Amino acid sequence: MSRLRIFADSEPGAALLSTRDHAAMAAELATIGVGFEQWEASAPVAPGDSPETILAAYRDDIDRLVAERGFKSVDVVSIAPDNPNREEMRAKFLDEHFHKEDEVRFFVAGSGLFTLHVGDRVYEILCEQGDLVAVPDGTTHWFDMGPEPSFVAIRFFTEPDGWVGHFTGTDIAQHFPRYEPSHQ
Repeated sequence: MSRLRIFADSEPGAALLSTRDHAAMAAELATIGVGFEQWEASAPVAPGDSPETILAAYRDDIDRLVAERGFKSVDVVSIAPDNPNREEMRAKFLDEHFHKEDEVRFFVAGSGLFTLHVGDRVYEILCEQGDLVAVPDGTTHWFDMGPEPSFVAIRFFTEPDGWVGHFTGTDIAQHFPRYEPSHQ
């Protein structure tokens, strides 16, 4: 089940808040400008389905978000535990970075851990099936898909070159828990 934990950035071992309540998560994240929503498919979907089938199952929510935020492209990414490039893919997102566009992801299946660094707080968001997270541009964060990644996500972009990370060079992400799905 989805979870939000908040830490002081100097105390990675002591959560100031921990909740699995979706409404409480959305309210807390809204205070820092982060969107958190729950979506349901209009038709059954599963990992392995075509991108067209997946997009069709969430068409109403996708169209609403594109209209509200002006996204130029939407795609589906699927990563399985047996992906031969999983270690390189995981490593790409583990250090603190930001983007010059909002990072919006919807989890069709599977899970991942978004961790945001805002002011002197760290917001750890465990995203699972049905969760949409919208991280505003300029927000420093990192993402961990775990050692055996397993997720299908819909991604939204405003820039034609897609995902471009601007790394901060700090080591803060190394001080906070990594994503180990069996321990969540």
